[in-house]
Amino acid sequence: MYAIETENLTKVYNGTVAVDHLNLKVKKGTVYGFLGPNGAGKTTTILMLLGLVEPTEGTAYIAGINVMEKPVEVKRITGFMPAEGGLYPNMSALDNLLYFSKFYRMPRNEAEKRAKELLDLVGLREVANKKAGEFSTGMKQRLLLAQALINDPEVLFLDEPTNGLDPRGVIEMRELIRELKKDGKTVFFSSHILPEVEEVSDEIGIISRGKLLASGSQEEIKRKFIEGRVVITVETKQPLEISGLSTEVTDWHREGPNRITVYASRDVREDLIRELTGMGYTVTDIHLHEPTLEEVFLELVYGRERE
Repeated sequence: MYAIETENLTKVYNGTVAVDHLNLKVKKGTVYGFLGPNGAGKTTTILMLLGLVEPTEGTAYIAGINVMEKPVEVKRITGFMPAEGGLYPNMSALDNLLYFSKFYRMPRNEAEKRAKELLDLVGLREVANKKAGEFSTGMKQRLLLAQALINDPEVLFLDEPTNGLDPRGVIEMRELIRELKKDGKTVFFSSHILPEVEEVSDEIGIISRGKLLASGSQEEIKRKFIEGRVVITVETKQPLEISGLSTEVTDWHREGPNRITVYASRDVREDLIRELTGMGYTVTDIHLHEPTLEEVFLELVYGRERE
């Protein structure tokens, strides 16, 4: 059973498709980065997973619970950190957490104990009695995270958690996400900032215009992306004097007297070494060009938009 699973999850607003037949599977105890440009459908997806927005079509499950059939049960085991808002500016940090605990009918003594533990976790214990409206952006983000954790959820949803943070705040948020994973929680967070997703995620989903374009570990996404278009650079000790290669390649060109770049539909490095060695060359370097996640993201999202 997955922590999060969707089947053809779709949302249409006034004829505009915000989320288009989304099929996701997120393992328990992992960090899943949901990456996409602004307006890609990230927030709408999260709201449907939480039972806050009704899908036009499809189904979603949180820890095996059907979100549409049992939304209250889902809310008991989930936490949500919105991209903006969600705090009462005239209430203290502690009172914000205590107020939110009432939605889960937590006894007062239990709620106070939990709230103080969370303020410790996010580094706000010393300003527990300060009004949230007086907090910096980073402090507000940390308080929102504490608020999302008040019910000790199994699955945590973070919508753009590093928005507006300075570099130090970003690093602190990354560390908090890592700590939550160590605690056994499943963390699903959306972002349009690639390095943030790349840094802490076990798996990544890339979404654009409501469609899931790729999903899996970073290595899986990269491998799938280069299928059928492998690029290999070969360097030899002697100057290369060849007019062609019998090895299965789609194209090649010379980079220098001792260096060529080969294009193939699969990884043919072993074949190239064998052929060049047979021709009397000493191969001094051969490597496969792997795209960065940024290159994959830009091609999948903006290449598709150009099309």
